[in-house]
Formats: sequence, structure tokens, C-alpha cells
Amino acid sequence: MIKLKSGKIAVVGAGLSGAVIGRELAEAGHEVEVFDTRDHIAGNCHTERDRETGVTVHVYGPHIFHTDDREVWDYVNRFEQFMPYKNRVKTTSNGQVYSLPINLHTINQFFGKALRPDEARAFIEELSDTTIADPKTFEEQALRFIGRELYQAFFEGYTKKQWGCSPAELPASILKRLPVRFNYDDNYFFHTYQGMPENGYTEMVGRILDHPNITVHLQTRFHRDWGGDFAHTFYSGPLDGYFDYEYGRLGYRTLDFERFTYEGDYQGCAVMNYGDASVPYTRITEHKHFSPWEKHSGSVCYREYARACGPDDIPYYPIRLVEDKAQLAQYLARAAQEPFVTFVGRLGTYRYLDMDVTIREALDAARLFLSVPAARAPDPKRQAPFLKPFELPPVIDTNLPYPRAR
Repeated sequence: MIKLKSGKIAVVGAGLSGAVIGRELAEAGHEVEVFDTRDHIAGNCHTERDRETGVTVHVYGPHIFHTDDREVWDYVNRFEQFMPYKNRVKTTSNGQVYSLPINLHTINQFFGKALRPDEARAFIEELSDTTIADPKTFEEQALRFIGRELYQAFFEGYTKKQWGCSPAELPASILKRLPVRFNYDDNYFFHTYQGMPENGYTEMVGRILDHPNITVHLQTRFHRDWGGDFAHTFYSGPLDGYFDYEYGRLGYRTLDFERFTYEGDYQGCAVMNYGDASVPYTRITEHKHFSPWEKHSGSVCYREYARACGPDDIPYYPIRLVEDKAQLAQYLARAAQEPFVTFVGRLGTYRYLDMDVTIREALDAARLFLSVPAARAPDPKRQAPFLKPFELPPVIDTNLPYPRAR
């Protein structure tokens, strides 16, 4: 039995994972202390109103909510009304604009044809490299399913910019489910529920954290030795950072944004990808189009550049190549020895997670914690049992964004 110094719960990170877990535990009667190194809540989905134009800006790049999980959809709508939004991505390649994902319109436009769905399916099958029976790399996966011309136009250059290496060096799992549609549906996502929070994600997260049992500490870095002052810690920061990078830094890609304003409509859509390797940025996002129910004369745009993540950069995409998985295994072994810490979220589990999955896992983690008898009846004077660490999600190859909005 271990004597707890406090009945409070520490939550590291004021993004979606931390906010949802904190709220669930607060509503169950726990006192929750939330820590975040930034000067704002909502993590990478932080939004704010641009003073010059009035546009709601996705400060760390666009986040579009989509899910088939009805409980998660109802949960976010409890804290902010979600407005209808369909993500219709365009891409510029060799001076022409096409729709993504590749659909019947893309195929007909690219090849100058007027194919019906069954004809297009047979046509693409003829273009595909059927000699590749078991694709091992990203490049082989693309060549097997769409052929060289479409691969070079829409995937090869973009991939080199996004990941900083040849597609022949990346695992096929990154492009595991190649999005090709043999109809004219240009909705990028296929989930039942899709939308955007009317007043932005930061407003939503603020309401989730608005509970008398929750105290938020911004611009505060949580130190591992503080954990002894809490009954339990939910950690959504970098997994390797928690252990002071003992086995080295896990690999990430980061993003740089070149912000510019425009009077009028700059590109006519929210997301324009650039597939040509000669264009240094991967895409331009025009943020007023993420809130089509609003009208703004001015516009805020981001040119987006991907590069290797350095020690002082914001980690966006876990790379998860062979060397990263070896390091990850070491960190997971260490994490399993932390009895009063649960590692959650994109950084805490070193996986790319869509927002709905992040919320689902946060709800599940909080409920699992509350299923422990000592957690259901918080009392700082009681001794709590030695809690086993909650099981981390398995090490998997996630279907990473290619190319997509986060």
C-alpha cells in the first residue's frame, strides 16, 4: 500500500485528451490540475479570431472533425454547436487543378476522357502494375493500385516534401488504403458525422475545462517528480520527453506556416495541395473557407512546409520507421513501470490520431480509471492500491495523413 500525498489528479496537456479526461474525472468528484507549457488551451487544434479580417484561424493548421462514433459526436456538440462542413480538397499538378481524393472526375480530367465508373475501374486496372503482388513500400503500393502517371502527378512529389525522403523508403502501410473513387463524390472524408465548431475549437475546449473541480495552469511545464504529489497522472506530452529522452528522441515531422492575408478570395477552396516537387510547400490553406457560414471580405492563408522536427519544434507527425519503433519499444517498457501514470493522446502514445479517436480514447481512459474502486471515491486521506498502468494501445502502423487535413 502506498500513502498518497494528495487526492488530486494531474493532467498534463490542455488539448483534447487532457480536457476530456479532466472533465470526466471532475464530474466524478475528483480535483484535477491541468498543466500546459503553452499560453493557451486546445493544443494543436487551437483557433483564434484574426483581428484584421475577423476570420477564425486554425493556428497550427486545419483540423476538420469527422467521425462515425455517435457518442463522440454528441459529446463535442454538448460543448459547442458543430456546423455542417464537407472537406473538398483540390490539388495543383503540372499547372492544372484536380479534385482529391482521386475520383471519376479526376481520372477523366487527367486523361482527357469521359469514362463511366465501370470503364474507369477497368482503365485504372490496366494502368496499375500487377507484377507487384505484395507491395512493401509506399511507392510500390501506389504503382500497384493506380499506376505510374497518377502516382507521379499526385503522390510522388507531395510525399518527398511531406516526409523528407523518397516514397521508396517509406512503408506501404502509410498508403494502406489508397483513396480512389469511381464516382464523382469529392467529399474527402466518408464518415457519417462531419463538421466544424461554430466558434472554433478553443471555445469548445474552454467549455470542457470549465468545471469548478478543474484548475488550469498555462505556461507551466510539468516535471516528472511532481507526480508524487498526485494520486494519478494522465500524461499527453511527448512519451520520450517524459523520460528525458533517455533512449534518444523519437522521430517526428514538423510544420512551418507562412501566413499571408488577401483581400477577397485567394483560391476558392479551403485546401489546395501542390503535388509538384518543384513547389517547396505542400499546400495552401485558406481559413475563411473552414467557416462557410461566415462572410469575410479579407482572407487569411497559410503556406505549409514540412521538415524534420528539431528539439525546439512542435512535433506533428510520428514517423514510426524501423529505428523509431526500436526506441518506442524501450519507452513503452519504461512506461509500463510507471504505476500511477497513464500515457494518452497523440504524443503520449506516439501515434497519429484523428480528433474523434483522441476523444474516444480519452473517454475510455477516464472510465477505466473510474472503474477502480479507489478512484470512484476520491479521498486524500485514504490509501490507494498500487494501480497497474493502463494498457497502452498496440504499436501499429497508422494510416498517416496522405495528403489530408488533420
